[in-house]
Amino acid sequence: MRRYGKHTDEDDIRSRPNRKGNRPRTNIRPKHEDAAEGLVLTVDRGRLTCLVEDRVVMAMKARELGRKAAVVGDRVMLVGDLSGMKDTLARIVRIQERASVLRRTADDDDPYERVVVANADQLAIVTALADPEPRPRLIDRCLVAAYDGGLEPLLVLTKSDLAAPDELLELYGHLDIPYVVTSREELENGDAADRVRELLDGRITAFVGHSGVGKTTLVNALVPQERRRTTGHVNAVTGRGRHTTTSALALPLAGDGGWVIDTPGVRSFGLAHIDPSRVIHAFPDLKPGTADCPRACSHDEPDCALDAWVAAGHADPARLYSLRRLLATRERTEGD
Repeated sequence: MRRYGKHTDEDDIRSRPNRKGNRPRTNIRPKHEDAAEGLVLTVDRGRLTCLVEDRVVMAMKARELGRKAAVVGDRVMLVGDLSGMKDTLARIVRIQERASVLRRTADDDDPYERVVVANADQLAIVTALADPEPRPRLIDRCLVAAYDGGLEPLLVLTKSDLAAPDELLELYGHLDIPYVVTSREELENGDAADRVRELLDGRITAFVGHSGVGKTTLVNALVPQERRRTTGHVNAVTGRGRHTTTSALALPLAGDGGWVIDTPGVRSFGLAHIDPSRVIHAFPDLKPGTADCPRACSHDEPDCALDAWVAAGHADPARLYSLRRLLATRERTEGD
């Protein structure tokens, strides 16, 4: 059947620039100059809950971002319906540059790196002094991840009514890490939350810890208006708590006091992604001594210049021991 008349013009002919025949393909992407900035509060099955000004907005990642994923703590740019009303959905079109990143792998042989939290100022490593027993190797691994990702570490020791903190504090004393010791009674009457809150003021703090150490209980005490389910049970045989926090969630402290990010309990903290050469940056008193180290020195070998630097009195020998203990943790399992 003839579609056109005898005197057709090129403008009369419908062109089909691609297989779908809808519109020409282009590599030019929209700039989204009217996009609004938001903070990712939590991620659940491809849906991201974001704070835009004073509104909580549900969003999804734009296709143009490809495989790049947003995580809790990310600053993102959004377009679309930003009203925050029920059944509305915005689009995340840009992820802003990250100031810090907390990453981990499932184990030391896993090549897949997982970004846990972005843009946190400090990492609160929550450890019970008993029930379950403290795991120094897991603490070491969290410290290495914090130093590598640009976060300042903070030790939070819970259940001091069951065991004294002295031995554990002595192990980390030479790292000059701030710490706070709490008991279950202090958690119940609010004293522990007040002391911890002083160390969180005005900062974004990610909380990480082994299951059953009281991490979510502490977060609930810090942000009582947003209570999360706590474990309440530790297996008597394995000494492990049951996971009750299944996704990271950012919660605001009262006033302008900062944010806490509660993360799921961990049973392992792989460091396959860590470059050991970056850990030395957390030891500014030792870093000048590496100037005479051999190329690609691991700082834990016979020719390392740090031995002579410390022997000459430039730094405390205990600090060098602490550095090497952290560097060696990648070759050890958390249960060692």
